Amino acid sequence: MTIEDRDDAYLITHALAKDTLSKIRDADTEQVAFRKGLVKLGRICGYEIIDGAMETEYVSIETPLAETTGERVKGLDDVVIINVLRAATPFVEGLLKAFPRAKQGVISAGRDEEAGMNEDGEFPITVDYVKLPEISEDDTVIVADPMLATGSTMSAVLDYVLEGQAAPENLFVLSAVSAPDGLLRVSEAVPEADLLTVAIDDHLDENGFIVPGLGDAGDRAFRTT
Repeated sequence: MTIEDRDDAYLITHALAKDTLSKIRDADTEQVAFRKGLVKLGRICGYEIIDGAMETEYVSIETPLAETTGERVKGLDDVVIINVLRAATPFVEGLLKAFPRAKQGVISAGRDEEAGMNEDGEFPITVDYVKLPEISEDDTVIVADPMLATGSTMSAVLDYVLEGQAAPENLFVLSAVSAPDGLLRVSEAVPEADLLTVAIDDHLDENGFIVPGLGDAGDRAFRTT
């Protein structure tokens, strides 16, 4: 199993996930390679969720030569992927390769950098747009954002995801890189969510950026500043 329990989060330790993350961390990795790396990482994480959290069932199969028994993954039609705009867009593109029939939702949310981080390590969050599919109790919901820093944005996003909806069977918060502060904040705010990440980094700097991190994932993927 390549998902390890680290108290406040589950760490995806697949060798290819770690290799891909190392490449996109590199400051010399240019835009196209960075974006493709996020897509690849999303796909790997999707497969890890399937392998580590979804059940299979035995089915009867008629091959060209004989009848046999095979296994199929249950619940692939009951997946909801929430894209936290904009940085998660290539990450979600990769997830959709693992879950091509998933329902999709989008939430445009971001922290107010000008207001700055308060003494509790939180930012005020602005939510500009929300469009979510109906979520049922049988669904597996994956809320994707490559960076989980202070946890302020993700906590606000989860409020919208869970508001007025049935509690899903599985609720995952998926990130490429996380900071300990953010993992703790989200786990305390939404204990029913399982936090999945490829790396738990050292700390946040005074501006609330993950160190060592990988820079601003949105800017690097879309070539903005």
